[in-house]
Amino acid sequence: MKRLLINKPWLVYVMLALSTSSWGSAFIAGSYATEDLSPLVVAFFRFFFAAILLIPIMLFMDKGSRRPQGKEWILVSLLGLTGIALYNIAFFIATRDAPIVKSSLFIASNPILIVVLSGLFLKEAITKRNIIGLVLALTGATIIITEGQFQQIIESGLAPIDLVLLLAVVCWALYSVLGKVALQKLSSITTTTYAVVIGTLMLFPFVFVETTIEELQQASLLTWGSILHMSLIVSVLSFIMYYQGIKMIGAARASIFINLMPLSAVILATILLGEKLLLVHIVGALLVISGVTYGTWKVRPKEKRGEKYGTISSRF
Repeated sequence: MKRLLINKPWLVYVMLALSTSSWGSAFIAGSYATEDLSPLVVAFFRFFFAAILLIPIMLFMDKGSRRPQGKEWILVSLLGLTGIALYNIAFFIATRDAPIVKSSLFIASNPILIVVLSGLFLKEAITKRNIIGLVLALTGATIIITEGQFQQIIESGLAPIDLVLLLAVVCWALYSVLGKVALQKLSSITTTTYAVVIGTLMLFPFVFVETTIEELQQASLLTWGSILHMSLIVSVLSFIMYYQGIKMIGAARASIFINLMPLSAVILATILLGEKLLLVHIVGALLVISGVTYGTWKVRPKEKRGEKYGTISSRF
């Protein structure tokens, strides 16, 4: 597989496009799953099944690597709390109660908040480019979440679901910033596996309150199929493909493919759920994607001719 990717670099981009596009399908799968089960229960089972797969994968791929020690347990616990437990509760509430078009496009503004929080907490430089990108992305997110009805929102305030979407964005940004700290000592697969396991354990006690054995038995095949899709494809396979892509072409170029997530979510929502894509959504999406791309793109010196794919082969 590695040799094939090295000999045909375009396959790396196909792999990244498929992995990030599959993240958009989680919005649709979440909408289906929450028809029968509560958001909290769906979140638990999504990562319960993912943990079952990630643990052996970690033991195989990361054999002999460091595991969390001392205060690092606090760090991976915070990752489980913010990125697995809280984010996914908010995510599945949003997929149940908000239009997918709206929620996916709003959450797409995440990378810019990550840049800001990295500057505040990790002392990473915030450039003029970051600020311009932030303004563009926030403008687009505001247009999406208000659907252009600015005066109405000012008078009545944000709806509860809008606050849930905001919580999701903040939790994922915190998870990403904490993840940067964890990745200085632990590998990506180890960090993710421990976060998933701990987050799943945090969700476990609430399952007894939110559901019964009878409800689980009565849940449709579509519900369980949607949960398995999010576990196997979105949470495990796409993760491996995405981080393999990072190894091949670097994080800067790979991160641009994340913009395919809201695009795939919007397309699937209009086709499968019959949601309407309004002009205001398109305008907001263009601003968000432009802001994220411009604000997070790292300008690098021009590559010398003949070295376009040098980083791919040098990674192995």
